[in-house]
Amino acid sequence: MAIKSTNNTEHYIWGDNCDGWHLLKSESLSIIQEKMPPHTSEGLHFHNSAQQFFFILKGTATFEIEGEIFAVSEKSGIHILSHQKHRIFNHTDLVLEFLVISEPKAHGDRVNILI
Repeated sequence: MAIKSTNNTEHYIWGDNCDGWHLLKSESLSIIQEKMPPHTSEGLHFHNSAQQFFFILKGTATFEIEGEIFAVSEKSGIHILSHQKHRIFNHTDLVLEFLVISEPKAHGDRVNILI
């Protein structure tokens, strides 16, 4: 077993120059720590199989889920079921940091929605 952190795991860039680190990457479970700069967002999408739980570590996230808007603050989370159309925004002037837990893994399962 190895202790995982953003210092020793696979890093990637997504969306508007946002960062992600694979803390756990398996076929059945994914745990990713992500960081969004101020005033960034991602595109509307859904996952065919994966359900996801977003837990906010620092800042406040705004989620659009099936057309509804939710503000999720630090030390709180939100569950998104498979097939639910969603996206995340950082509307604030501060960096947003959060965990994304997906079961099964969400990579390769994402369907982008053009609007």
